[in-house]
Amino acid sequence: MLRSGSDPRGNDSRFQLPTRIRSRRSFHTETHFMPGKPPLPFHRIWIQIAQTRTLTRIIKTIFPSSGFTVYTFDDTLVKNLISYSVREALEDPLNYARTYLGDILDPSVTRVIYLDSDIIVVDDIYKLWSVKLTGSTAIGAPVYCHANFTKYFTYRFWYDPDLSGVFVGKKPCYFNTGVMVMDLVTWRREGYRGKIEKWMEVQKGERIYELGSLPPFLLVFGDDVAAVDHRWNQHGLGGNNRVHSCRSLHPGPISLLHWSGKGKPWARLDAGVPCPVDELWAPYDLYRHSRQQLR
Repeated sequence: MLRSGSDPRGNDSRFQLPTRIRSRRSFHTETHFMPGKPPLPFHRIWIQIAQTRTLTRIIKTIFPSSGFTVYTFDDTLVKNLISYSVREALEDPLNYARTYLGDILDPSVTRVIYLDSDIIVVDDIYKLWSVKLTGSTAIGAPVYCHANFTKYFTYRFWYDPDLSGVFVGKKPCYFNTGVMVMDLVTWRREGYRGKIEKWMEVQKGERIYELGSLPPFLLVFGDDVAAVDHRWNQHGLGGNNRVHSCRSLHPGPISLLHWSGKGKPWARLDAGVPCPVDELWAPYDLYRHSRQQLR
């Protein structure tokens, strides 16, 4: 469930959500808008140009009052930079589309809220929008400074001072890139796309991390992330990256549920082996409901 509103300051601000080819359930989840607030325009990133018209028609049918734009992502931009990961899904080029938002979206789009496709928002998205980004800070996200940061990189990385030196003088914290407020003006001006691509090129030759698109963000942004309340990314509900496992909700208030990890709620529900938290996804899965009605 996503409740949203337009930017009262008149800025061209948008939501951007990726839609994965092998997981078409991502655009079959229900959207509820807060009364009295007009819908904020959506951007959805798609890879196959031939299917863009079909996707547009489907979204118009599901969300007739929602403004949106469908963009195609040229995956050749990143295919040669992707290295193998701990699981195949993390090698999908669409996982890297967030790096190219400054190029994909129109220059008039100055700020976006990036959301992964395995997310349900249960609060007013205005609260997330209010995050302040100043100076060279281009992104805001919940940060976790108590996390074991060393595990995100290999021994090869930590024992090479030319590589690990990127963190010298910094206090880097982990953050999940599935939920980010992004200042695209700063992103473009500071050339963050190129900086991320440079680390991906290093990875191809040195093997300095095991995960997919996350580590380059950690390397580039280090401690330069505007901290957002943890309630805005209750992540890890999909369990471990390597094996299927169930996880419980963390204590405290929740504004956003995120099934990051190997297990996806729609897959577990379809297989008849859901985790308890997957029942929170079920009411908003329009694909599942429509299929049940056809039986």
